[in-house]
Amino acid sequence: MIEYNYLLNDIIFTKIESIVSLKLFLFIILALLLSLVIDIIFGELPTKIHPVVIIGSFINFFKNIFISIKSRISGLFVILSVCIVSSVILYIIYIVSSINYVLLFIVFTVLLSSTYSVNMLLQTAEDVKNALNENIDKAREMVSYLVSRNTDELTESFIVSAVIESLTENITDSYVAPVFYYFIFGIIILYKPFNNQLFYLLLIPMLYRISNTMDAMLGYTTEELADIGFLPAKIDDILNYIPARISGLYLVMSAYLLGLDYKNAYKIMRRDARKCPSPNSGYTMATTAGALNIQLVKKQTYILGDDNKSITSDDISKAVKLSKLTILLFTLTVIILFTLFYVII
Repeated sequence: MIEYNYLLNDIIFTKIESIVSLKLFLFIILALLLSLVIDIIFGELPTKIHPVVIIGSFINFFKNIFISIKSRISGLFVILSVCIVSSVILYIIYIVSSINYVLLFIVFTVLLSSTYSVNMLLQTAEDVKNALNENIDKAREMVSYLVSRNTDELTESFIVSAVIESLTENITDSYVAPVFYYFIFGIIILYKPFNNQLFYLLLIPMLYRISNTMDAMLGYTTEELADIGFLPAKIDDILNYIPARISGLYLVMSAYLLGLDYKNAYKIMRRDARKCPSPNSGYTMATTAGALNIQLVKKQTYILGDDNKSITSDDISKAVKLSKLTILLFTLTVIILFTLFYVII
């Protein structure tokens, strides 16, 4: 009788554990899909409540405090301060929203959507193309918000190149990397659940976004930022190392499915990806240059691809299609792999 009770308890416990695991699995998958839909349909959150904007204000605040320390350790102080403050605020939001499971799911999903920026990434490229067809000065002004180079006298070909470079480089930063880390941690908590796991599941892509934003604001070699921006830039390079190479390979697959020159895409990725100052950005930019059989040029910095044909504004639309399919294929892959992992364990 005692053995029977133990067996019954084990069966009940296993069923309960299985139900909890299924709920967690569905939460992780549905949160990603809904957050992607939110981003695609509605775009960015209002500036006043956008987490990345708020994070940027934290970065600027702590930069002004620690920049007087003429050492690379100043960057570490900024990193720790911003991460701690952001994590505390996120935890408070998590605790408050946890009073109701539906509320938690909505808040979680909206915040997750803020860690990537698919809509703005794709729409901005199309907007510049439309502006280029109407007024080159307007296109130059729009491009100045995307790249750090001087755009005042850029010709049409250099404007198109800058747009495609910005678009494809940000495939990694704006989507693949945060989703990659989201699912890696999702696998961990499926395998080994622990307290407040959903908070940490959201915190991981948010910390990636903090790192990426810090690099964008501080990661320059100017006299002012050389010390304080060193560690943020290096951490961002490390975090993007794997996602950038994954993005490059998915661009090759997308080129194949779209009937573009996928063989040349792979060839140029291998040949030119390391020509960029960044150890990661070249993997998406060079692959796109190869797929479209064009040359992407940043004066006195890099030349990616071969000058097989003149680059035109139509190449922006092709790069947008390539980026869309890359994002779709990557999303489908991680969902399938995550599902397989759930079934296996």
